[in-house]
Amino acid sequence: MKIGILGTGQVAQGIAAKLSERGHQIKVGSRTGEHTKGKEWVENLENASLASYEKATRFGEMIFNCVAGVGVLDALKLAGKDNFENKILVDVSNPLDFSKGMPPSLFVGSDDSLAEQIQRALPSAKVVKVLNTLNVELMVNPSSLPGEHNLFMAGDNEDAKKEVCRLLTKDFGWPDKAILDLGDISAARGTEAAVLLWVRLWTKFQNHKFNFHIVVDPKTKR
Repeated sequence: MKIGILGTGQVAQGIAAKLSERGHQIKVGSRTGEHTKGKEWVENLENASLASYEKATRFGEMIFNCVAGVGVLDALKLAGKDNFENKILVDVSNPLDFSKGMPPSLFVGSDDSLAEQIQRALPSAKVVKVLNTLNVELMVNPSSLPGEHNLFMAGDNEDAKKEVCRLLTKDFGWPDKAILDLGDISAARGTEAAVLLWVRLWTKFQNHKFNFHIVVDPKTKR
């Protein structure tokens, strides 16, 4: 599959490396397509190249948004609204506000989410929120953490969520039962807010290799 990845940070690097390893064609997008550090690591990947946001989005059959939350909407404008038409946009970003230092707050209220803002900005795209509540090492290699743990997913398009689930299981190694579909895109309000708890846990343990595991009493399960 042709996959566009927006962003050049650690999350983008980890996802690009994994998808390249799995045989996908990758185009990584930066603001200008001339990101020096981005070129250095992209050149070490098979079937991958660096381009502008616009070219990476136009290239991809599926798009991963790995831009830092505060810059997402501007990046999508540069990518070009029409280039997202009918495409799946996997949103990995979080609306974290570091303007007052650590710990961060959210720059969206409890009645909205960054994923919903993205969906409103790109009404013809199929936005799927997932992978935003854990470190990139676990995103692409869940078995590196012993035991069962979960991914949370939200999105309005059922077919798009199924397609993303197939990629997560086939290419990243997530068990089907580990992926919890929480419903429509408004469920991203909860998963984005959960990152505030993630930051507090990271501060406590000084270790990013942890994740959430949801345990349901089978006696009360619907």
